[in-house]
Amino acid sequence: MAAIGDVDEANSAIGVALAHVTRPEHRASLSRIQNELFDLGADLATPGEDFAPTEMSLRVVAAQVARLEAEIDAMNEALPPLSSFILPGGSAAVAAVHLARAITRRAERSAVAAAGAVALNPLALAYLNRLSDHLFVLARALATAEGGELLWRPGATRG
Repeated sequence: MAAIGDVDEANSAIGVALAHVTRPEHRASLSRIQNELFDLGADLATPGEDFAPTEMSLRVVAAQVARLEAEIDAMNEALPPLSSFILPGGSAAVAAVHLARAITRRAERSAVAAAGAVALNPLALAYLNRLSDHLFVLARALATAEGGELLWRPGATRG
């Protein structure tokens, strides 16, 4: 139940991000992801040994994970290489996407913990892992389009 709740929270955070993200391609991607997270929650709610989708059981499938990977790769192509850790802030859109990323990481930790007790679809776990990376790269893309990322400056406030 904790994993399902964390996935629901991640989905809600993506909804907040959608209230701030304006580019149509990013909005379409986030909207698709929201729908998939409902499917993923249903997948987690139905542990078992057979993870093939049926009319009675929604399952995350390899194509959904592959689509996230393809979107990550496409966004990364236009980004400069990382030169520092990135602070999770900037515009409202960037901050909201970073918050959704952090909540998705928690959902992944909860799902991995649950998978230690019951058999869960490995593709659901892979989806959560790829989704948090997707949101990280999306936040970078948004920040870059808005003038630049907020970079961590180690020790900058020591005096």
